[in-house]
Amino acid sequence: MSANGKASVGLLQEVLPKAGLVYSEKGNLSDVLCKPKIMPIKSITLEKLEEMEAKAAAMQPRLNTAAVEK
Repeated sequence: MSANGKASVGLLQEVLPKAGLVYSEKGNLSDVLCKPKIMPIKSITLEKLEEMEAKAAAMQPRLNTAAVEK
């Protein structure tokens, strides 16, 4: 802060490290687009779950008839 209580504007001192790397990027940055990925409509897990439910539904009538016969 200066004597009148206001911060000095525009007086930033540049500090460069004595050791290590200094990176500088100059130029216009642009967007990089990647190739679109094809996603499955149904996941493998969902397909397995539906297959197990179908097998369970197919076995249900057989279990009911076996229980009635006993």
